[in-house]
Amino acid sequence: MESMIESFNAGTAVCEMSANDFCRLSEFIHSHYGIKLPDSKKIMLESRLRKRLYALHMKSYEEYSRYVFSKSGLENELVHMIDLVTTNKTDFYREPMHFDYLVREALPELIRKERTGTAKRLEVWSAGCATGEEPYTIAMVVNEFFEGFGEPHERFEILATDISTKALDVARMAIYDEERIEPLPNDMKDKYMMRSKDRSKRLIRITPELRSRVQFRRLNFMDGDFGISEPMDIIFCRNVLIYFDGKTQENLINKFCDYLVHGGYMFVGHSESLSGMNSPLASVAPTIYRKV
Repeated sequence: MESMIESFNAGTAVCEMSANDFCRLSEFIHSHYGIKLPDSKKIMLESRLRKRLYALHMKSYEEYSRYVFSKSGLENELVHMIDLVTTNKTDFYREPMHFDYLVREALPELIRKERTGTAKRLEVWSAGCATGEEPYTIAMVVNEFFEGFGEPHERFEILATDISTKALDVARMAIYDEERIEPLPNDMKDKYMMRSKDRSKRLIRITPELRSRVQFRRLNFMDGDFGISEPMDIIFCRNVLIYFDGKTQENLINKFCDYLVHGGYMFVGHSESLSGMNSPLASVAPTIYRKV
């Protein structure tokens, strides 16, 4: 099959995406997934969707656009399209100051609260988890914290969501190149990583015990109901808001707050700010907020 596609690619020239096709696709993506695609993103969208044109043996974006909005396309193609549109850039131990604050301030404060106590499980949500590096890092840090208190592993659970099925498949497998784990402390690497028996592959896999603490699920932030029954103590929503316009950002933050307990914490990306938004969150540190 790959050789057939390569042969097709070599002999097929795909026309440039028209302004009309870009407008139609970008407006649909924004209205259904909240992701803003200004005119400056036209070349990016064209480049990423070209892979689907080749895979479907289509010669134009107009043909692809017609297919996307057909009954068959709406049922079968949207997942592939959004996988290509979304960016899944993430790292282990990204923005370390967040994890320092988590251990130093947030977790001790939550443990002191009667609502968390010793009986209630700590609930953490990694919203926009991409390929899994963030939720697995959270799991390592939280597990280390609880072990320091002599608490069992069952004291916490992490929900990890993303809109990209492709990214979620990688996250569930939990297999990464060794170079990806370089930011992690050596003791965490030794404790939570299993190295490939074939050392030439330079691959690692997250241990089964840690994987069991993270539940992955596909979620579109534009859905009316997130389907989350347990109130969250901590939400990581980092480098996600940048893909939405201001109104969508504020609506989304308030929706997150509906799932966050009073006194719970929200972490956003280093380039994101909730300043000026009408929400029940108060800043407690740069890019860290608490529900009041």
